Amino acid sequence: MRWNLRLTAANKGIWKASELQRSLAEHGLVISAGKMSGLWSGQPVSLKLDDLDVICVVLGCEIGDLLIPEPQKVTRPGEEDVTQTAVGAAAPAPTVVV
Repeated sequence: MRWNLRLTAANKGIWKASELQRSLAEHGLVISAGKMSGLWSGQPVSLKLDDLDVICVVLGCEIGDLLIPEPQKVTRPGEEDVTQTAVGAAAPAPTVVV
């Protein structure tokens, strides 16, 4: 998943983390400056579902606006990661075990 808070906020006219932080606090979600900075500029390691509800209410958005699926990053154990192989590049030679 890709965290898309900053773009979603910008689409709603919120350009600074402090603006969003104030709006969240007005709706009962008080976030420290450090955590707000992490939400704004990075991808959260964890986030409560209740907090996501408040963020969606404040931004007037859906959860799909904040969390963008990236199914191409999902591989099964033992599968080659084809997303990192350049198009047209020769595949590495298989290892022969005797």
